[in-house]
Amino acid sequence: MDISTVMNELKHSTNGTSTQDATGPAPVAYFSMEVGLDAAVPTYGGGLGILAGDTLRGAADLGLPMVGVTLLYRQGYLKQILDENGNQSESAETWYPEEHLEALPQRVGLTIEGRRVMVRAWRYLIHGAAGHTVPVFFLDTDLHENNPEDRALTGGLYGGDLKYRLRQEAVLGLGGIGMLRVLGYRNLKKYHMNEGHSALLSLTLLQEWCCERGLFTFNDEGVEAVRRLCVFTTHTPVAAGHDAFPMELVRRVLGDLRTSMLSNTRGCRDGYLSMSHLALDLSGRVNGVSRRHGEVSRFLYPEYSVTSITNGVHAGSWVSDSFAALYDAHVPDWRRDSCALEQASQIPLAEIHQAHLASKSQLLEEVGQRTGLALDPNVMTLGFARRAAAYKRADLLFADIERLKRITREVGPIQVLYAGKAHPADTQSKDLIRRVFYAAATLRDSVRVIYLANHDMALGKLLCSGVDLWLNTPQKPMEASGTSGMKAALNGVPSFSILDGWWVEGHQEGVTGWSIGSAAAQTGDSVEAEAASLYEKLADVLLPMFYDNPEEFLKVRRSAIAINGAYFNTHRMVREYDDQAYRAVSQALL
Repeated sequence: MDISTVMNELKHSTNGTSTQDATGPAPVAYFSMEVGLDAAVPTYGGGLGILAGDTLRGAADLGLPMVGVTLLYRQGYLKQILDENGNQSESAETWYPEEHLEALPQRVGLTIEGRRVMVRAWRYLIHGAAGHTVPVFFLDTDLHENNPEDRALTGGLYGGDLKYRLRQEAVLGLGGIGMLRVLGYRNLKKYHMNEGHSALLSLTLLQEWCCERGLFTFNDEGVEAVRRLCVFTTHTPVAAGHDAFPMELVRRVLGDLRTSMLSNTRGCRDGYLSMSHLALDLSGRVNGVSRRHGEVSRFLYPEYSVTSITNGVHAGSWVSDSFAALYDAHVPDWRRDSCALEQASQIPLAEIHQAHLASKSQLLEEVGQRTGLALDPNVMTLGFARRAAAYKRADLLFADIERLKRITREVGPIQVLYAGKAHPADTQSKDLIRRVFYAAATLRDSVRVIYLANHDMALGKLLCSGVDLWLNTPQKPMEASGTSGMKAALNGVPSFSILDGWWVEGHQEGVTGWSIGSAAAQTGDSVEAEAASLYEKLADVLLPMFYDNPEEFLKVRRSAIAINGAYFNTHRMVREYDDQAYRAVSQALL
């Protein structure tokens, strides 16, 4: 690709028909490889996409001018099929974008592997609690103008080889900026990269800076100009989890000129383009997703300034019907400002109990419909539902099967609900699911353990609101944040968790929930020590309180709402981004 081709692409991208009111506020553009907005729109694989959707919903509630950009995955992430032994197989998720999204007429072209690839967009409008709307644009290459290989670029999420992934990220970062320009978004104040997948947008901004000045390459002034525009949120606490592409592949996919420009950034090192380092180098604000994750990220990237903004979840999306009605009665402003849920401390315990019973009944009814199994509503029900990953250690509960049997026999019964998809290529995580199934079979006569297939937003909401206790057992310090426990807290479900990610901040022992293992161990205790801690608290604290002192357990439910739910929500999080990143980053770089 030569400079004239790039100039033409950029010029073409700024001559489209504007759909933005030029006199209106210039918004933040929020880019994410995946966005979860609706179970019927399966364009998400796990927590990253759910967080993106919650962030955009929070912005809509607060009236923050924002647009979202992601890819349209016609085959979704994966439909999970589990056999009786826990062996996972996958199939495509069939859905029809035209039933949920609005197709836009605009087109934008970009050069990938020397070919012109055309991109269109579909729009989803998020309606906030006060009537403000936030548009989300889903980029799509399945157009007859493109060859079959390029049409498939928006086929599946996190599929294919390195070349496929790089081409997808080019569509997101390069095509996403081009589409915004064609749609009239030419005066954006900030570009927020939710993880490094969208880092190529910073390259496009550099190219635009050069194009405006008739330059063939950028200088320090151009870098600072782009940094004033960019915000980067990193989510992965291990270096191996970040995308890196061989430079030879980068040159083949993106062309000589773009590769040359990338080579002059700190994103290229040791023969690879690191998308995270590219985002780090060209962002004026970089943050982790919890205080602990900020510390880990500063260790991983000592040459960069990394702060933290702890994640939150969108209360209006994750609160069950029964709790929503309860909050409407006692905290009428909670939908516009979820921090008002601190007032839940005054809700009578009996009403919280009734709301929880309704949520639990709804969950157990769904379990029965899916499995044909009837669970006892009077038995303490533990929930563990999140993306299946080895470091999340879904099987820690079963470290000592005989001890678990003895506890449930002598102190009180439990039943456990699991859910979570493993990536098709992740054999370790698939093995983990099989181990849970094996434990379930071994415990059949003592503890009912059920693994529910095809975890999605709808099932996640039922689980987070309907269980009695939310279990989380990650290996330290691998949990960057974790948000499922936040969703549970909004529904009066306390967490029982390893002290990692958000729980380092949210944990108040016996008040908002309970810890597993030592707080001092930054990299975790031994598996044996953590399992022992889990069993001791289950036997000595949790089960006796649940069965013998239910009022005390209800007090913990209420505190989980009033303390954790009132803080770990997207309204607080989005305000922090607005105050600390969107409005502040430009001033900090002046």
